[in-house]
Amino acid sequence: MKKLENKVAIITGGAGSIGQITAKLFLEEGAKVMLVDLKKEALQKAVKDLGSEHVAYSVADVSKAEDVQRYADATVKAFGKIDVFFNNAGIEGVVKPIAEYPEEMFDKVIAVNVKGAWLGIKYVLPQMNDGGSIINTSSVAGINGSPNVSAYITSKHAVVGIMRAAAVEAAPRKIRVNSVHPSPVDNRMMRSLEEGFAPGHAEAAQKELEKTIPLGRYATPEEIAQAVLFLACDDSRFITGTTMVVDGGLSVQ
Repeated sequence: MKKLENKVAIITGGAGSIGQITAKLFLEEGAKVMLVDLKKEALQKAVKDLGSEHVAYSVADVSKAEDVQRYADATVKAFGKIDVFFNNAGIEGVVKPIAEYPEEMFDKVIAVNVKGAWLGIKYVLPQMNDGGSIINTSSVAGINGSPNVSAYITSKHAVVGIMRAAAVEAAPRKIRVNSVHPSPVDNRMMRSLEEGFAPGHAEAAQKELEKTIPLGRYATPEEIAQAVLFLACDDSRFITGTTMVVDGGLSVQ
């Protein structure tokens, strides 16, 4: 039997690399999937690329309560229920020291990464089936500190707090809540950060960052998706309130 047979999943940040790859894996494991993201065109392309009749999309700004309520309702309307919530939407902000960090960008990162994650649980949890699973995307930045990305670091630490509070609240309904903590992933977000760390020398920045990872490379989106699948399915049925680190050994140094 497939790991997510007859399950319905919501994936926010669904047009991004981790969101799309996770959706593909979920579909292969028998789930129906609602993709959520900000841009309609990107969602339509993602749905087309996935090529399944069991995937739909909902355009939403995850930092707005009315949008979050709408995507939760749209999932139930389209597929009848919610079993899995991959609370994944997030932005990186800019690379600046705290003294120079733009306040408006700090507010935007917190709105998407923290309020968006909190609103997702607020509106999805009441409609979830008992025994379901919620997975928040944090980061190694939610465990360790790093210079010049203070908004991102702050937001990813906060996601852990949201996860832990929700894990206790949801436990009476046997709904598990965990967070996944990727190292740098080989995707668009890291291209943006590399350029921010070393303007005009992004490739060199990548090589230096990879040297800090004991396994010597970035994660792939597929490797993060596999961890999310484990937390989404019944293989992890006695795991809740946990931070699952997928970082090639970066955080143990």
